[in-house]
Amino acid sequence: MVKRISTVLVGWWAMGLTALAQAMGETTDEVASAATEAAETTSGSGGLDYLFLPVMLILFGGIFYFMLIRPQRKRQKQMTEMAESLKRGDRVMTAGGIHGEIESVGDTSVVLLLEEGSKLRMAKSSVIRKLEK
Repeated sequence: MVKRISTVLVGWWAMGLTALAQAMGETTDEVASAATEAAETTSGSGGLDYLFLPVMLILFGGIFYFMLIRPQRKRQKQMTEMAESLKRGDRVMTAGGIHGEIESVGDTSVVLLLEEGSKLRMAKSSVIRKLEK
């Protein structure tokens, strides 16, 4: 495939050179010999083109997976486990920095009891950390 693309690009380049040579008044034989020379140079790399692209794609895919996707999945799993383990009496901190004690836990929300005795209903997903008692 890479060889085919390079052949097409060389063909386009040769047509461009031909048009440029005609505009400048040069003979098309000189341009044709230059285009043939360029085509022979690009087709001389052989089978390495077919091996290089898949190896590079796999390499970059592996780097992308191990540096971005895998750590994010691990953090998401930890947050999900922590949210599922919340129970009454746990001291927690929310994403907004609010500290409180859980009074009740629902399917998607928790009710926090704050220091002054006021209650606040928040989404479970906003609880980011359990604190020591």
